Amino acid sequence: MKKILLVAVLASFSLVTTAQEEGIRFGAKAGVNFATITGDGTDDVDGKTGFHLGAIVEIPISEKFAFQPEILYSSQGSSEEDGGIDSKLNLNYINIPLMAKYYIAQGLSLQAGPQIGFLASAKSKTEGDGVEVEIDADEFIKGIDFGLNFGLGYQLAAGIFFEGRYNLGLSDINDIDGVSEEIKNSVIQLSVGYKF
Repeated sequence: MKKILLVAVLASFSLVTTAQEEGIRFGAKAGVNFATITGDGTDDVDGKTGFHLGAIVEIPISEKFAFQPEILYSSQGSSEEDGGIDSKLNLNYINIPLMAKYYIAQGLSLQAGPQIGFLASAKSKTEGDGVEVEIDADEFIKGIDFGLNFGLGYQLAAGIFFEGRYNLGLSDINDIDGVSEEIKNSVIQLSVGYKF
């Protein structure tokens, strides 16, 4: 499965070399994540602020449509406070969104597309009563996460662009043996970037 997904991603990026050079733009973006997890038993879970950064390629398909594959490092997870005990779940992903863009006006685009995320690291940190405990949580979180992105973007003539996006997690990322509760990622992203 991983090999098939990797081939699909590489094929998407290879469009850059086969498409006409005119109009193709490379870029970089970074921004803030407002992340949490949703699902069974997450009513008391709060959000966690993180960040994302990475590279993009915008490939025009027509005057109104474009395809934008990206590769992003994304800091996600959740936090929880209960009786003076603060807990954080820090999930770091390499995310690959494959975005379709429709320009509804000059510079203004609607965006949607699938995303695959590869877990880079997972740590659980708990603080309370002067004690801090941090453990690796990689074995408790699944290594691959699928999601759908929906967003809005605005590009200035100078190449600077702004985006707002919601990532709806579709995969149950819980990998704890004997625990059946489903949990999913949920992330709002605000980005600024530059296309060359």
